[in-house]
Amino acid sequence: MLKVLRDMKVGNATVHGFRSTFTDWVAECTNVPKEVADKALAHRIANTVEAAYRRTDFLTGVVC
Repeated sequence: MLKVLRDMKVGNATVHGFRSTFTDWVAECTNVPKEVADKALAHRIANTVEAAYRRTDFLTGVVC
């Protein structure tokens, strides 16, 4: 997000707090599972075993 603002030459804005705001919005206003919100934010899975087996991109209806 910050790169987008920089590329657009927007100097008076910041993305500080975006991740927290997005996480709160997903939890309060959608039925999206936490794992999908974390993936949208490009969070890494702390548990290495879970990370090794979690290969989904959570896209539905996409033909591979």
